[in-house]
Amino acid sequence: MAPKKRREGEAPVDTSTTSVRVTRSSTRRLGAKANDSVAPAPAPPERPKKKVKKTEDVKEPEKVADGSKTIVIEHCKQCNSFKTRATQVKDGLEKGVLGITVVVNPEKPRRGCFEIREEGGEKFISLLDMKRPFAPMKALDMDKVISDIIDKIK
Repeated sequence: MAPKKRREGEAPVDTSTTSVRVTRSSTRRLGAKANDSVAPAPAPPERPKKKVKKTEDVKEPEKVADGSKTIVIEHCKQCNSFKTRATQVKDGLEKGVLGITVVVNPEKPRRGCFEIREEGGEKFISLLDMKRPFAPMKALDMDKVISDIIDKIK
């Protein structure tokens, strides 16, 4: 707050008897000499830098030797409806077929893509380059899709 203005004829205020206001910025400027009771703020901890993945670091989904199949679900990260449908398909396939491996987005997904395929084999569903509001994907009956995929696998 600004000091009050003096009227004509008033004596100036004696600043030697008033206390000095100590702020965080003033203690930093003075090197914390004005008021030793105020401790300087500790430096924030350094965040670890993100590790950039190289092509050698990307792990391929492993195939089990007993002949179980690996299903890959690739879904766009643009909208949450992709993720909910992908998890629904994953849960349904894991419950419906014993010994199946379902992998969601092993690589960076394509934009507007919802694809379910067998690794190195046939594609069950392939919806590519969809625009909002993603009508082709939302029109799918996911229970029917899951049962069709289970029938094709068996």
